[in-house]
Amino acid sequence: MAINLLNSGAEVSRRGLALHTTITAAKGLQNVLRSNLGPNGTIKMLVSGAGDIKMTKDGKVLLDEMQIQNPTSLMIARGASAQDDICGDGTTSTVLLIGEMLKRAEILLTEGLHPRVILDGFDVARTVDGVDRHSELHLTLIASF
Repeated sequence: MAINLLNSGAEVSRRGLALHTTITAAKGLQNVLRSNLGPNGTIKMLVSGAGDIKMTKDGKVLLDEMQIQNPTSLMIARGASAQDDICGDGTTSTVLLIGEMLKRAEILLTEGLHPRVILDGFDVARTVDGVDRHSELHLTLIASF
């Protein structure tokens, strides 16, 4: 007898469709925040359900105010918000970087490269000359506080 462990309202997707949905969600979030970057970035007008208007170009405010439904986009938003909490800036840049990495990964996936190979490539890019730059940067940030 099979046991149904899924939520009755849950959607079930195959691996290819789930991967495509994940990448599309990341690219959508990237497109929303792309125009905010830099001194010439555009200001977004947010209108709440109660009619309150908020004008901002701060990526963290935008991510906090958006009602994100997709789990991948939500994880990207939380990671970008953590970047802002730790460093005080970089929310938009973090979203743009993750979106761009996933765009490049999508190209490699369509060429037939296995996702594990792409992740290994990301790990190699993170380490230069055998030194893990992520850990080095993290230690530098901690030391600066």
